[in-house]
Amino acid sequence: MSDDVLPSKAVMPRSRVSAAEIALAVGGFGIGTGEFAIMGLLPQVAEDVVVSVPEAGAVISAYALGVMVGAPLIAVLAARFARFHVLLVLMALFALGNFASAAAPDFPALIAARFLAGLPHGAYFGVAALVAAGLAAPNQRARAIGRVMMGLTIATLFGTPLAAWFGQALGWRTAFALVGGISLLTMALSWLHVPRDKGDPQATPLRELGALGRLQVWLLLGICAVGCGGMFAVFSYITPALTEVAGVSLGNVPIMLSVFGAGMILGNIVGSRLADWSLLPAIGIAIAFNIFAYILFYFTMTNQWMAIVNVLFIGGGFAVVPGVQTRLLDVAGKAQTLAAALSHSAFNLANALGAWLGGASIAAGYGWTSTGLVGAVLGLAGFAIFFVSVLVDRRGRQAA
Repeated sequence: MSDDVLPSKAVMPRSRVSAAEIALAVGGFGIGTGEFAIMGLLPQVAEDVVVSVPEAGAVISAYALGVMVGAPLIAVLAARFARFHVLLVLMALFALGNFASAAAPDFPALIAARFLAGLPHGAYFGVAALVAAGLAAPNQRARAIGRVMMGLTIATLFGTPLAAWFGQALGWRTAFALVGGISLLTMALSWLHVPRDKGDPQATPLRELGALGRLQVWLLLGICAVGCGGMFAVFSYITPALTEVAGVSLGNVPIMLSVFGAGMILGNIVGSRLADWSLLPAIGIAIAFNIFAYILFYFTMTNQWMAIVNVLFIGGGFAVVPGVQTRLLDVAGKAQTLAAALSHSAFNLANALGAWLGGASIAAGYGWTSTGLVGAVLGLAGFAIFFVSVLVDRRGRQAA
C-alpha cells in the first residue's frame, strides 16, 4: 500500500480494517492504563519524591491539565496533516511523557512529565475515532468507534491492575516504563496496519475553530462535561462506599473495581450498537440509564449483592460515549478533528466537576452514598442539554 492513498472501504478487506482497529485500540489501552495506574501507586510515588500523598495527587491533576490543553491545541494545529502521521507523533509524545515520568529525578520533573504525557491523550482518541469511522460503513460507525474505545475500557479491567502490580512489585517507575513500552508497540502496529492518507491541505486552524461556532457541538460537549460528571462523582468515592456502607472487605475492593471495568466494556458494546441503530435515541437512553443507576446506588448500596449490581451499572454508563462521539462527527462539519478531541477535554472536565461535587456532598455530612444523588442531578442536567439538542436538530431539519 502506498504512503499517500487511503484504500476505499469497498476494496479494503475486513481483516485489514480489523487490524487497524486493533492497533488503535492498543493505543487506547496504553493511554487508559497510564491515566489510571497512578491512582493506585500514589503512596509509593509520594515516598520516593518526598512529598505527602495529597501533594502527590498533583501528578493526576497535571495529567488532566495536559489533556484539557493538548486536545484542542493539537487538534487545531494538526488538522491539515495526514491522520496516519498524526497518530504516530501523538503516540511518540505519549511514550516520551511516560518514559520521562519513569526517569523523573524529583517531584517538579514528574509533574512536568505527567503534563507532557497528558497532552496527546484527547487528540489521539479524536483522530483514532475519525480513522475508525472513516473505515466503517455508514451504519456501523459507532461500533467502529466503540471498538477503538474498547482499549480504554479494557484498561480499567486488566491494564490498570497489571500496571499497579508491576509498580508495587518492581517500583512505580516500572509502571510508567510499561506504559511507554505499550506506546511503542502501538506505533509499530499503527505503522503496519493503519491506512495512509493524504491529509487535508485546505484545513486551517481557523476552519477547525469553526466548530466552536456550532451550537450542536457545544450542546454535545455539555452532555459530556455535565451529564457524564455523575459517573465520576460516584466512582471517585466508590471504595469508602463499598467498605463503609456495603460492608465489602478492603481485600475485595479490587474485585469490585474489576466489575466496574466489566461494566464499562458492556456499556461500550451496547452503547455502540444502540448508536448504530438510532443515534439520538441511543444517547437519550444511555443518559436515562445513568440516572437510574445513580438513584439505585443511593437507595440499595447497603446490600452487598446490590453493590455488585450498582458498580456494574455505574461502569455501564460508558454507553453514552460512542453515541456522543459519533454525533459530534455529524455536527462538526469540516472541523471534525477538533470536535472529536474536545469531547475528551469535556470528559476530563466531567471528572473534575463530578469529583468536586461528590466530595462537597460528603463533606457536608450527607454520607458516602449521597454521591448517587449528585450523579442523578448531573445526569438530569445532561438530559436537559440533550433535550435542547434534539429540539435544535428538529428545528434545523424543518428550516431546511
